Amino acid sequence: MEAHMRKSVLLAGLVAGFSTFAFNAAQAVEIEYWQYVFDTRVKAMDQLITDFQTKNPDITVKQVTFPYADYQTRVIAANMSGNGPDVMQLFYGWLDKFAAGGILQPLPADAFPHEKIEKEFFPIVSAMKRDGNYYGLPTAVRSLALFYNKKLFTEAGLDPSKPPQTLDEFVAAAEKIAKHDAAGNVTVAGSTLDMTGQDHQWWREVLVRQFGGEPYTDNDTKVTYNSEAGAQALKFYTSLQTEKKIGAAGFMDEGQAAFRAGKAGMTIDGTFRLGAFSTIKDFEWGVTELPANKDGLRSNYASYFANGIGAKTTGEELEASKKFLTYLTSPEAMAIWLKVVGELPALRSAALTDANLKDPIYGPFLKGLEYAHTTMFKDELGQRQNAIDMTNRVLLEGQSPEDSVKQAAEAEQEMIDAAKP
Repeated sequence: MEAHMRKSVLLAGLVAGFSTFAFNAAQAVEIEYWQYVFDTRVKAMDQLITDFQTKNPDITVKQVTFPYADYQTRVIAANMSGNGPDVMQLFYGWLDKFAAGGILQPLPADAFPHEKIEKEFFPIVSAMKRDGNYYGLPTAVRSLALFYNKKLFTEAGLDPSKPPQTLDEFVAAAEKIAKHDAAGNVTVAGSTLDMTGQDHQWWREVLVRQFGGEPYTDNDTKVTYNSEAGAQALKFYTSLQTEKKIGAAGFMDEGQAAFRAGKAGMTIDGTFRLGAFSTIKDFEWGVTELPANKDGLRSNYASYFANGIGAKTTGEELEASKKFLTYLTSPEAMAIWLKVVGELPALRSAALTDANLKDPIYGPFLKGLEYAHTTMFKDELGQRQNAIDMTNRVLLEGQSPEDSVKQAAEAEQEMIDAAKP
């Protein structure tokens, strides 16, 4: 009898436990988070989702990823069919396209007060604001710096503890490092030349300014690099291949691949590359600020991927999405992102710590944020391709820098005007 009662109580407990589990499972809210495929970013998000779900067992977050080249198209198509993400990652330069396409909703001010955003985030977060509304917030921000291979510096007779600080020093070091075969083909680049990577940002927001110009005016809606400064900036850049022969566009396909392989003495890249470069074992590398011009003028380009909430997300999914986005923009999440991806925290307090500022890797990127510019793209993909085409006309077709800059400026102005509401 007693054993029978124990079995009955145990069975009742199991049934009750199962019922509670079933009830909790039924009550759990599932939301989808979308981003493009970049190994360290996906790993970081996996960790953030695990941590978030531990703190919020009533919410399940499913990460969905697509190749970078397909990402925007997939988001737009999914939104049209009503199956878009609840929370999504987007480059700040895509905002106008995403907002105009009804893909994003303004961030709810109750969860994301504007005063708090503007007090605590780096000022470049304003690029996610339109008509008085914020449409997304970043976990991390990015700037550019010069990566250099200390082994190749030593082999070229250069002091690896003194990386180049000016454009003249940069060119001189690259010329000493570069190697060529009997036919004149680059076998070791003094520096990568990769306009499809970050060089288009270096040209636009750094070199144009260092040669005395300004790439845009009127909140980046008027193209102004069709000038002597713009032509001189393009002439300097293309001469690195045509005259100085420090590298070649397309060498080893990508600049970052050439640097990882130890076949490039220097490369200009962003904080997002730190996670991937940390796995390099064949040589020691360092980071320094982008070279200044002869007058000491420095410039940089700062950017970020923000996280926004889908326009069609409502009800309990919206509440869950607000909680998830709040976590993604917390100091805790930013610390994980910095460790896994290498991108700098978007909150000033989390980024500008003594340890980060003194760090030989993070320090140069943080200094770059102090004088960085953030291009307000209207058509980021098109404007980037326009810069690539501009360079290729000089390198592959022999067009003069002056004529190519003029053609590029006219084409880009048309893109910007076409994107205006």
